[in-house]
Amino acid sequence: MLTYYITDRLLFSGDEHARREQLLRAAADASAAGVDYIQLREKDLSPRALESLARQVLRAVRENGTSRLLVNHRADVALAVGADGVHLTGQDISAAEARAIATTFGRQNFLVGVSCRSPQEVRRAESDGASFAVLAPIFEKASAGLPGIGLEALRAAVPALLHSANAVEAHDTRPPFTLFALGGLTLERAAFCAKAGAGGVAGIRLFQQCDALAATVRRLHSL
Repeated sequence: MLTYYITDRLLFSGDEHARREQLLRAAADASAAGVDYIQLREKDLSPRALESLARQVLRAVRENGTSRLLVNHRADVALAVGADGVHLTGQDISAAEARAIATTFGRQNFLVGVSCRSPQEVRRAESDGASFAVLAPIFEKASAGLPGIGLEALRAAVPALLHSANAVEAHDTRPPFTLFALGGLTLERAAFCAKAGAGGVAGIRLFQQCDALAATVRRLHSL
């Protein structure tokens, strides 16, 4: 399975400077451990502050491994700093619009991830040209009081994929569309998601608060 670490510096202790330093270390450690994607998801920051942090995180990621960095919500910031892509929510522009903007900057391989809450939204994201979708929350998200949509919803989303590895058109150079599971994941639950058909798992605490990150990533990659 692929792995997707979503950052949240507010979970770290200390003042703002200390939290940023811990976030940079976490991003560096994740990249060194082999995490495939990292999403900078610091929603409270202004565009200027986000851009500054994104440049620092991108440097930490590049210097320590091969993880690809996406910026949450802000395609403009992602393009400005040279990040690998953007992650969109349901309130953002469509994946097709984000890809069109990136193409005007010569970024044909710009990654576009999309947050989804149903198989129908997964189908829409793929048809709009997204690189991958993150379906959530699969399991109950206690911290936000959100009930999980369950493994059945995850299974239902898998057949909705129009661009699977077995159905790539000969003239299409995009990599296969990937479906990530998110929400209340543990290693045991990640295995359930893999059996349900997910191509990857995403999480905050799963990666950011992990005592044996490299071993955890290897285990997830083996599912």
